Amino acid sequence: MHVTEEEEATTSLRFLGAAGTVTGSRFLLEREGRGKCRVLLDCGLFQGLKSLRQRNWAPPPFDPVTVDAVVLSHAHLDHSGALPLLARGGFRGPVHCTPGTAALLGPLLLDSAHLQEEDAERANRHGYSRHQPALPLYTVEDARRALELVRPHPYGTPFAVGEGLEVTFRRAGHILGSATVDVAWGRGGAARHLVFSGDLGRPGRPILRDPEPVPGADVLLLESTYGDRVHAASPEEHLARVITRTVHQGGTVIIPVFAVGRAQELLWTLHRLRDEQRLPRVSVFLDSPMAQDVTELYCLHPEDHDVDMQRLTEQARCPLCASEHHWVRTAESSRALLERTDPRVILAASGMATGGRVLHHLKHLLPDPRNTVVFAGYQAAGTRGRALQDGAATVRIHGEDVPVRAGVETVDGLSAHADREELLGWLRTFPRPPRETWLVHGEPAASEALAASIRERMGWRVRVARDGERVTLG
Repeated sequence: MHVTEEEEATTSLRFLGAAGTVTGSRFLLEREGRGKCRVLLDCGLFQGLKSLRQRNWAPPPFDPVTVDAVVLSHAHLDHSGALPLLARGGFRGPVHCTPGTAALLGPLLLDSAHLQEEDAERANRHGYSRHQPALPLYTVEDARRALELVRPHPYGTPFAVGEGLEVTFRRAGHILGSATVDVAWGRGGAARHLVFSGDLGRPGRPILRDPEPVPGADVLLLESTYGDRVHAASPEEHLARVITRTVHQGGTVIIPVFAVGRAQELLWTLHRLRDEQRLPRVSVFLDSPMAQDVTELYCLHPEDHDVDMQRLTEQARCPLCASEHHWVRTAESSRALLERTDPRVILAASGMATGGRVLHHLKHLLPDPRNTVVFAGYQAAGTRGRALQDGAATVRIHGEDVPVRAGVETVDGLSAHADREELLGWLRTFPRPPRETWLVHGEPAASEALAASIRERMGWRVRVARDGERVTLG
């Protein structure tokens, strides 16, 4: 009997991150036999709990030299931030992504490397690290080495990856350049498809186009970050109410933001609230050079814009560039904000209060009960953001215990992650159920809840991925 080349090859998948947690996205797709190749889907940093962060320092469970290619769903650091480590370990293959992701990787990876070098230098200067000397996880030079490997591809156009694999990107609507990843192998009617949702965005949100349906999948990797909840229906009203109350009591609103995605949607939302006279007169400061650079990139990639964004950009009325937003560029200007006494709204990175300029503002503002900290996105376990959400009486910043007397609010509904109903809605666009569905990118309770919903309401075969598990795809 004749054995085809495809029948002699086997394909497997290893869950090496984002299984049982929302961070460290990393899935190794391996083809054995004829057409042998190894492709890494995402290459993210672990964030949050110390036990997770320590994994960033451990050698990877594979030899980077043997990886043929990396395919990125998007540029957030929990999906791309370990690329400099991979490059330092000897990886020299291409890093495939969309044009929007390619544009974002430069500022994100270089900023990540710079912050890590800066944090190590500060720890050594003030002596609060347990390691002597404190070292950065990776350097700016490592990040530059990784950026040289980036190869962009447009949405909807298949391209070859390794030997015998073909990939197609489709819009995921999460951040600029975010994509679902469709990996195909085999020929004709025997072709098989693995679809990775990446981080799936939400329909009807501003700036970006809605998540696109896919033609189908044999195997689906689906994120489950908000698989156990439904977002609030009117987050803008909640945000306006919190800002108005804080301004009237003479305080400052500090919003930790992700420089990519959350900062831009908040700028859009604050402009609209002000335009509709739903906010008091208050200055808005974006204190993140990277978020400012990213905002400009959002304006330069019309392939991701929804109809409203396209129309306003054509009319030179882009809300991201509105004149009432003050962009704080230098460290000196950021420090000057700490000296102001007038009510104001400050957007500063990072979004989970794990680093960056937001820490200086929190250190200054948290002891004053007139101020309010507003969280407008997911806070992973083990982050300062989660500790504040959970009612911590103090948080440790730069080696000091800072008392928390300011108000803490969570504005649900501004998340760029699809909730349970939006995830189920996207699944209903599939022409047939996948043979297997694996849930990733979720804390255990969220993943298990979504698995139950998919089984009960759609009748699909679904499992929650286990960290380190290896499955055969055929």
